[in-house]
Amino acid sequence: MTTTVEQVDAWRASSVEHENLEFKEARHQFDNDKLFDYCVAIANEDGGVILLGIADAPPRPIVGTQAFNSPPGIAAKIFDRLGFRVDVEEVDHPDGRVVAFHVPSRPRGTAYHRAGRYLMRSGESLVPMSEDRLRRIFDEGRPDLLLEPAQAGLSAEDVVELIDTQTYFELMKMTYPASRDGVVDRLVRERLVARAGSAFVITNLGALLFAKRLEDFDHLARKAPRVIAYEGTGKLGTKRDQLGVRGYAVGFAGLVQFIMSQLPANEVIGEALRREIPMYPAIMIRETVANALIHQDLSVSGAAVMIEVFDDRVEISNPGRPTVEVNRFIDEYRSRNEWMADVMRRIGVCEEKGSGIDRVVDAAEAFQLPAPEFRADDVRTTCILHGHRPFPKMAREDRIRACYQHCTLRDGFTDPARYGGFRVDQT
Repeated sequence: MTTTVEQVDAWRASSVEHENLEFKEARHQFDNDKLFDYCVAIANEDGGVILLGIADAPPRPIVGTQAFNSPPGIAAKIFDRLGFRVDVEEVDHPDGRVVAFHVPSRPRGTAYHRAGRYLMRSGESLVPMSEDRLRRIFDEGRPDLLLEPAQAGLSAEDVVELIDTQTYFELMKMTYPASRDGVVDRLVRERLVARAGSAFVITNLGALLFAKRLEDFDHLARKAPRVIAYEGTGKLGTKRDQLGVRGYAVGFAGLVQFIMSQLPANEVIGEALRREIPMYPAIMIRETVANALIHQDLSVSGAAVMIEVFDDRVEISNPGRPTVEVNRFIDEYRSRNEWMADVMRRIGVCEEKGSGIDRVVDAAEAFQLPAPEFRADDVRTTCILHGHRPFPKMAREDRIRACYQHCTLRDGFTDPARYGGFRVDQT
């Protein structure tokens, strides 16, 4: 690997210092331990280049470095200490000596650590990886849970009996095949069904999305969404407790319709007629429920999406911590179940990547409702849709959250410092 002067200048011209590029001045020396830590962090972030002898602030002038006069020697030390090879080379730039460390990416399903510390970068600092990020890395080497069998040893007739194939083709806006083999072939191409010799396997993806009855799949029956409507604002009295029956895709319209029927309503009089209008627009329910179904952690056993309806709020929660920080729901997207998300997008259940929460926030503003609230703990992620509340009765954190979400939605920027330095968790 040979790094040219032109390549160094191209790296210097990069608009930002990103996860694959790190600049350090190191005019005279650079600490070995810090170098080892940076190699681990960059390898964990899919590899990249560390450049010594370059200022890290634009326009990034070459300052030259006297560190590591023996590139083969430091390369050997890195291999001895870390167990993976980093290529090190000198570049004789006209403005000064530059040393480049080419750090490879970690292997799939593996995270590197040093003295038990799994490192990553956060701005200018090195920090331990979060538990969720580590789990995602370790899960890379495992079979996708959605593509594992839900039921095996089935005939084509069994598949059609268990899967709502008619609704699948309707949702996909496709003509229903003339033969059963044509139906199953399409499901195989969609990964809803797999072939196993002369028999067939319905995958977890196929069962969760298109099952006629989720209870036909023993280990998935507990993944059916549950709707509970309470009396008042607490959980002491229950008006309705309903468990979903069908797969997420084939049952989604019915699920949303049922939730809407349980919502508190406002009575409106117009042209001498009385009408009851639900407190929350359908798009808020539709998008938050779809988001909860798609982004749930399916590896959490015995837990499902919950929709709890109170007189003053609706709480939609799903198993697992979110894959992005709750404060970044509006502008970031990272699906935990990409196969499911892809199918749900194509049948129109959810919007394009990252736009669902935007629509929820926008609808809350349009209907003059308090800003939606997002919470996460070790076991569940929750979205709270608050009912109408006069401004004087809003708490300070409600007002801050509304300002933050409004600015983020309009500006597409979520740095709290941009808006007076407040944070949405500030009290």
